[in-house]
Amino acid sequence: MVFTMSTANLINLIFIAAGIGISGLCFLQITGSVHLRKDVRRYFQVFFVLIMIYISAHLARQLMDGLPGGGVRVALSVVTFAEMTAAGLMAFLMSVLVLFVASPEKRIRPLEIVLFVLIGVHTALLIVGAVFDLIYYFDEFNVYHRGPGYLLSNLTPLIMLVIDMVLLIRFRRNIERKIKIAFWVYMIAPVVAILIQSFSYGIQFIIFATVGAAVFMFSAIVKSQNEKYEKQQLESSRIETELNMASAIQSDMLPSIYPAFPERDEFDIYASMDPAKEVGGDFYDFFLVDDDHLCIVMADVSGKGVPAALFMMASKIILANNAMLGKSPGQILADTNAAICASNREEMFVTVWLGILEISTGKVTASNAGHECPVLRKPDGSFELVKNKHDFVIGGYNGIKYREYELYMEPGSKLFLYTDGVPEATDADNVLFGVDRMLEALNSDTGASPEDVLKNVRCAADEFVKDAEQFDDLTMLCLEYKGKNKQEC
Repeated sequence: MVFTMSTANLINLIFIAAGIGISGLCFLQITGSVHLRKDVRRYFQVFFVLIMIYISAHLARQLMDGLPGGGVRVALSVVTFAEMTAAGLMAFLMSVLVLFVASPEKRIRPLEIVLFVLIGVHTALLIVGAVFDLIYYFDEFNVYHRGPGYLLSNLTPLIMLVIDMVLLIRFRRNIERKIKIAFWVYMIAPVVAILIQSFSYGIQFIIFATVGAAVFMFSAIVKSQNEKYEKQQLESSRIETELNMASAIQSDMLPSIYPAFPERDEFDIYASMDPAKEVGGDFYDFFLVDDDHLCIVMADVSGKGVPAALFMMASKIILANNAMLGKSPGQILADTNAAICASNREEMFVTVWLGILEISTGKVTASNAGHECPVLRKPDGSFELVKNKHDFVIGGYNGIKYREYELYMEPGSKLFLYTDGVPEATDADNVLFGVDRMLEALNSDTGASPEDVLKNVRCAADEFVKDAEQFDDLTMLCLEYKGKNKQEC
């Protein structure tokens, strides 16, 4: 052979130094990666630490081999034991990784137990071998020699290798092609390196093969993780775009141009809806049925998010269509309930307060399907709850009849409607804003315009909850009745 022992040792030192450096760089890259899953990051951090321990122990053994002294002998025993222990743990972690990738959703508990038993057996064999010089020993000159039971140190890693191969073949369809190739390279490369180094007069190709295969495997998994991250980002961006579009569509479904009826001096109206999520389940509506009748709706759909928003839009359309036929409030709710119950497999429901204002007289005929009580302010008075008996929610049961009642608004009166998100706004201590605080906010400025009335309530609620997360939609409406002659409140 061309190589002498000194040259072989020099090459080994180069392999070892490069292996430690590359493993350290990989460790730093893993630690700083923000795209890797936490468990994947932690796994490879431990994996490359073990590689560095394995290589460093191997290097230390090579440097101390043959040096005299009792301390050297103890050090040689420690680093050799660490080297073989690290090799076993690397095989164990590889099997754990293959098992996880092969069957991520269904854990194979018996096989996990087998792997833990094998690593336990491996450690026990190393301890017994070190005590009785079965696996390795050092002569009187502190030179390393393999013991008669050396193959025992490779027994459990080889069993784990067989398990890995079986898993890769058994679950080959569950594993990405590039990761599968990386796994095979990591398992086969050290075997090939051992065969080559048996003809190389002491050159440790196993170091080069182990580090190179580990880096290749790490690169394949990181690339796969990054691709998944990019897909998730694209999907998140698509969902965000669709939610923004849904939010815009929902906003367009609600009256949002004010003054809503600039040609009508008999009344003023203002409403707002702030969803807890991108889209919400609350809604309001107001529209002229004819020149003398204004229909007002305040509703709250069960649930949150997209399902509630879809149900909300369907409910709003059905309510408006029935109202435009000139029906009474009770009949509007009854017919809406019948239509929704006819096709409501998800068993969602909506609470509704619906009133029709006779503009010429100020009389409001209303019906309540399980919604919050309205708040009425008489001229020169204060805002007070108008308590009435509620009927059942829309979408609960078919065939329900809804009762009606009347409110009378004199010029200067205000009607305030809201959903439960207002009184149930919650602070960081889980204390509710409550109806009393809502009434206090309303009465802080009884002469405010409908728009300012809503601002006063929202500001009071925001001040109460402070930085606590909004869990429910906040929807409010205020109607000021002025009558035929304009009067200031």
